[in-house]
Amino acid sequence: MRGYYQQPGMNRGEELKKIFFSRNTMSRLLLINTAVFVVVTLINVFLWLLGYTGINPAVTWLAVPSDINELLIKPWTIFTYMFLHEGFFHLLVNMIMLYFGSILFLEYLSQKKLLLTYIAGGLAGALFFVAAFNIFPAFDAIRQGAYALGASASVLAIFIAISTYVPDYVVHLFLFGRVKMKYLAIAFVVIDMLSIQSNNPGGHIAHLGGALWGFAYGLMLRNGNNIFSVFENIKMPEFGKRAKYKGFDTSRPASGRPMNDEEYSKKRAASQHEVDKILDKIARSGYASLSKAEKDLLFRSSKN
Repeated sequence: MRGYYQQPGMNRGEELKKIFFSRNTMSRLLLINTAVFVVVTLINVFLWLLGYTGINPAVTWLAVPSDINELLIKPWTIFTYMFLHEGFFHLLVNMIMLYFGSILFLEYLSQKKLLLTYIAGGLAGALFFVAAFNIFPAFDAIRQGAYALGASASVLAIFIAISTYVPDYVVHLFLFGRVKMKYLAIAFVVIDMLSIQSNNPGGHIAHLGGALWGFAYGLMLRNGNNIFSVFENIKMPEFGKRAKYKGFDTSRPASGRPMNDEEYSKKRAASQHEVDKILDKIARSGYASLSKAEKDLLFRSSKN
């Protein structure tokens, strides 16, 4: 699994800045979740200083309610709840999962698909939460005043989607060793199903909604069907220009000075590194998974 590797001379502060402020979907999602957490926490601190001991109004304004009448008054909460966290540990776990899940997701699928999976997974989680609390009698006593919040359903949708798309991808887990993504995905779902009777039934039900969406979407993409391509064709503000593969170029630089042996070796090594990454990708998911730029680089490299 590739990520943001620390470059020589880059300190931890610079590394964190690259993670949160890079112009891509993952960084924007991490930044939005963290910013909302900071704002809500500051509001909570201010209210505490004023002697207010009730529920933070910002939470009830952004979290999705299980009561349908309240949801009709605050329909935006089906979107805002997936960016809302109250506890730091809750935020930390979700952001770590989002980070590593997005890295793997983006090895095979696009930035727009990542955003669609996050949003749609969150919506599916909200739907499951509201439906369950209004259908099953077990929730009658707690329906009033019950809210769902957090990015867990969206994050789980990303994990399940990529696990379905490349089920045999192997990850290394501490204490468990090498584990295929499909088994990790099954474990997540089983844990949530067995935890519905816990003190957070709404959260685990929402997770299952996100997981179902991730499985359905990943299966569609794996079978070559993408009925949601209309959403991907919508033009959005660019997060950043995609790097173009230039291949191994031995032409003289603009200064007209020919490359020396050291410059030649560095340039060739950089090109070979890109080719090795492409070959690894072919081994995992086939030639069809390559982008046009990757195919062009591979073709040009084969002629050298």
